[in-house]
Amino acid sequence: MTNLQAASSPPLLGRRALDLRSLRERYGVVIALIALCAALALANPHFMTWGNWADILRQTSINGILAIGMTCVVLTAGIDLSVGAILALAGMVGAWLAADGQGLAVSVGAGLGVGMLLGGVNGLLVAWFAVPPFVATLGMLSAARGLTYIYNDGMPVSELPDGFLAIGAGQLGPVPMPIVIFAVAVAVFAFVLRYTVYGRYIYAVGGNLRSAKTSGINTRAIVLLVYVVSGLLAGLAGILLASRTTAALPQAGVSYELDAIAAVVIGGTSLSGGTGSLGGTVVGALLIGVINNGLNLLGVSSYYQQLIKGVIIVGAVLLDSSRRRA
Repeated sequence: MTNLQAASSPPLLGRRALDLRSLRERYGVVIALIALCAALALANPHFMTWGNWADILRQTSINGILAIGMTCVVLTAGIDLSVGAILALAGMVGAWLAADGQGLAVSVGAGLGVGMLLGGVNGLLVAWFAVPPFVATLGMLSAARGLTYIYNDGMPVSELPDGFLAIGAGQLGPVPMPIVIFAVAVAVFAFVLRYTVYGRYIYAVGGNLRSAKTSGINTRAIVLLVYVVSGLLAGLAGILLASRTTAALPQAGVSYELDAIAAVVIGGTSLSGGTGSLGGTVVGALLIGVINNGLNLLGVSSYYQQLIKGVIIVGAVLLDSSRRRA
């Protein structure tokens, strides 16, 4: 080996290692999703059928919509533990009005309005009163869940009109409506985060709050808006879930916030804020949906499913911590 070759080999190896590390960090979740799908396809031939994938995407759409709002919150270094309870209350209000004959626009609008209102309360507590996001949204989780039970005396709302049921059970051609609504929500918020001033401000607030304030950004307004968005999308998910299950249940949405947070963290969004993408969140939500579906097809108990998801969440957080240290 010549002196020139000896001198150039270590930097070349270093560049290759760096490229592999960058590739793993950028596309690791996608590779994991593809590998999991391949393994499940070999384990169960029904897995790759369109009917099964329609079920996966339909189920993922609820968690995916919640995860979009959660991504916006986490990008500002916040957290929203109340999305599952807000989902339940918004679905209950919307379904009750629909069953009462108030019309589709009124019932859906009321459900979305409830979500925005409760999300706004979260935002005010965090942005104006400096309540830690964990504490503020944990309190809202309890309050919204209590209101859900109070609203209809703990009873479900059923016998919903066909127009309301079509939101979650209808189809646009061969594609179920929840998938269509999820895809539209992803497109809208991906554009907002990537191409608008508001999206850049979200990243700036999460990256360095003090610098964002110094540069003239109204950080309180940005934080307020991300919680309003999270509440709005939780309300939308509540309407979809009530429509898809043909009834609004007071216990709906229990632990849904954990799946939403898992999708965000698995997708590469840092819990410290300022880093992440909506595309990663979508892949994370799909990964969770595939895991749930695959374990059901293989006959694995729901208790083990909860255990596996818990391990995945902890692993994703540890990976995020190691990435930040690096």
